[in-house]
Amino acid sequence: MRMMRTLAAILLLSSVAIAQARPEFEVASIRPSADQGNQAVSVGLSFNSSQVRIAYMSLKDYVGMAFEVPPNQVTGPDWLGQVRYDIAAKMPDGAKTEQVGDMLQALLTERFQLKVHREQKEFSVYALAVAKSGLKLTESPTSPDAPAGAAGGVTVAASGSGAGIGIDMGGGSSFNFANNRLEIRKMPMEVLTDVLTRFVDRRVVDTTALKGRYDLSLELAPEDYTGMMIRSAINAGVVLPPQALRALDAASADPLSVPLQKYGLTLESRRMPLDVIVVDSMQKTPTEN
Repeated sequence: MRMMRTLAAILLLSSVAIAQARPEFEVASIRPSADQGNQAVSVGLSFNSSQVRIAYMSLKDYVGMAFEVPPNQVTGPDWLGQVRYDIAAKMPDGAKTEQVGDMLQALLTERFQLKVHREQKEFSVYALAVAKSGLKLTESPTSPDAPAGAAGGVTVAASGSGAGIGIDMGGGSSFNFANNRLEIRKMPMEVLTDVLTRFVDRRVVDTTALKGRYDLSLELAPEDYTGMMIRSAINAGVVLPPQALRALDAASADPLSVPLQKYGLTLESRRMPLDVIVVDSMQKTPTEN
């Protein structure tokens, strides 16, 4: 599954000033993720001002988190999306949670000998926009236990199987994909687009300028639901047999535009320059803890 571009969007908010030394975790443990088999997977992330714990994420996910890009904007060997690790790290005294990305960069460089360079390339994207007919969404009421953001720490849990995929972001914010339906609860658009990117063949970019949290329920044709499940597996680095890939032939290339219309939203195909992190070299296994 590596569901996880929405986790990267929550985890990394900004970088420190260039004049500062790059911060590092005080101590960090990196261990291969336990094999979860082919039936179901669980991914988790929890961080605050004292510790970071991340479970069952691929090296491609970690590189994306470290450099603030989604995994489909990380290029390198195929195994980057297939090798998974758990990380438990202690934050140094006085560290801020928005520095976690820089600490991940330092950790990957030290333990995996990561070397990268950044490029900008033009991509085909889906731009999520408000339709000319006007928005038909009502902002969800704010929950008293809504996520506090990076300053207060974040805990995100995701799970997936052949029966569906779910993300619990805390504070009533969630995403569930099952039974030919997308159920979105109390989710900001910029996070929603990161999640949707996992289910289609290109990046989804938020151009709505909407700042609130929203509920959406999208009904999908069975063949489109199946196609989106297959896309999520491909985007997570899962190697699928040819017969599974053939199911994409029956699915729409754009399965979300029609369901979004009832909310006054559109997906527009555009070309847009985006940052790409090119992995020049990286070891498959880290140096010892």
